Amino acid sequence: MSTSPKIRAMAWALAATFPSVAMAHGDAPSPGSGATAGLAEQMRFGIAGDPHRITRTIDIDMSDTMRFSPASIRVRHGETVRLRVTNKGAAQHEMVLGTMDELRKHAEMMRRFREMEHAEPFIAHVAPGETGDIVWRFNRAGQFHFACLVPGHLEAGMIGRVVVDGGRR
Repeated sequence: MSTSPKIRAMAWALAATFPSVAMAHGDAPSPGSGATAGLAEQMRFGIAGDPHRITRTIDIDMSDTMRFSPASIRVRHGETVRLRVTNKGAAQHEMVLGTMDELRKHAEMMRRFREMEHAEPFIAHVAPGETGDIVWRFNRAGQFHFACLVPGHLEAGMIGRVVVDGGRR
C-alpha cells in the first residue's frame, strides 16, 4: 500500500519541527498521558522525566474560554515535575510544551492536517472532563511555553509560559 503525497509531505514537515513525533490517523487510539509516549529525547525545552524522580505536581486547568490556569509556572533548573492537566471544558484540548517557534510551526501543521494526531512525552491530549499528565525534566534554563494546538485554540490565546530558573543542580 502506498502513502499519499499529502501524508508524506506532512510527515516530513512534522519530523523537521519535532524530530521524534509519532503520528497516527484521527481514529487511532491516542494515549491519555504524554508521560508514557516515546523514548526520552533531549529537546530545547527539556527531556521526558522519570516518573520515579518527580519532585512535585503542578495542576493546570484548561477551559473552553481558551485559557490555561495558571497561565504561567516557574520550575527549578533540573527539576522533574508532573504537569497534571485537567480539561474543564466541553471541547477537546491539549497541552504541548515547546519553544514559541516550535509551537507556532506545529500549530500550522495541525491546521493543515486536521485528521492527524501525535503522541509525544511533551504532549497531553485531554478529553472533556478528563485529566492527563506530562512528566518532564526541565534541564534547560530559560523561558518556554505550553499551548493547545487544536486548530484555532492557540490563535484564541490558549498559551502559557514556563520559566525555568537558571543554574546547575
